[in-house]
Amino acid sequence: MVSGDGANGNPKPLAPGLKFLIYGRTGCIGGLLGKICEAQGISFAYGSGRLENRESLLNDIAAVQPSHVFNAAGATGRPHVDWCEFNKTETIRSNVIGALNIADVCSQKGLPLIFYSTGCMFDYDSDHPIGSGIGFTENDASNYSGSFFSKTKGMVEELIKNFKNVCILRVRMPLFSDLTHHRNFIKKITGYERVVNIPNSMTVLDELLPISIEMAKRNLTGIWNFTNPGVLTHNEVLEMYRDYVDPNFTWKNFSLEEQAKVLAAPRCNNELDSTKLKKEFPEILPIKESAIKYVFEPNKKKNKINLA
Repeated sequence: MVSGDGANGNPKPLAPGLKFLIYGRTGCIGGLLGKICEAQGISFAYGSGRLENRESLLNDIAAVQPSHVFNAAGATGRPHVDWCEFNKTETIRSNVIGALNIADVCSQKGLPLIFYSTGCMFDYDSDHPIGSGIGFTENDASNYSGSFFSKTKGMVEELIKNFKNVCILRVRMPLFSDLTHHRNFIKKITGYERVVNIPNSMTVLDELLPISIEMAKRNLTGIWNFTNPGVLTHNEVLEMYRDYVDPNFTWKNFSLEEQAKVLAAPRCNNELDSTKLKKEFPEILPIKESAIKYVFEPNKKKNKINLA
């Protein structure tokens, strides 16, 4: 069990009544959650149990006595989701059995669960055409199962949404200020030889992860499209990277058909309707504004300091 209480540097007073149990310590979202808790003075601990092992989850809860549980664990694959195509049993164990197990344990213990899921369960269709601005809502069921990762996520959401204690957050193509992290969408596409150029919903973690903690404080439940309003194309992201980070950066595009030839499973592209999230948190910025403010501007300043 790894714990923290905001004790790094000058500790803030602990937030009364809050104690978070977080799963996914080695993952991108789980790691960032711990840093946010430290900054906000929220007592937290990382769970050591395996999600598919019910007894270990009960032991974690007994030891921590949390007010809320956060599930940021799951199989996404390295270096990308093609891993799931060749490791289906492990993917099911984590993304389906584990996710349902922790939801059920928390339900029986009367604990709110914040579950970081994915928006990669949808693909543009005739009712949601590309470029139309018509996004998939929280009421829409998954229409995409082209990859095994997406298939497991769509299946588990249909089941887990029946637990009244769970807040499901559909994260999509996460952007964040650590451009060296392998889970950063920017890191991924800047490393590819060629990229497709399609508009997609995306999540700026530097802005939205603190909001997920506020959602826990408000005990919000149900499904939420956890993306910034609007869409960005791959080229728009790379243009900002070039303009703010590396003026010498160049890239090439290719088609979806050409992309399919080099992938074990196809990728989905979609726009998620963030109206529900925006209504609850009106301060959330549109995706491009958020990316500039929280991701690219800080890296531009960092580069200037390093060059000085």
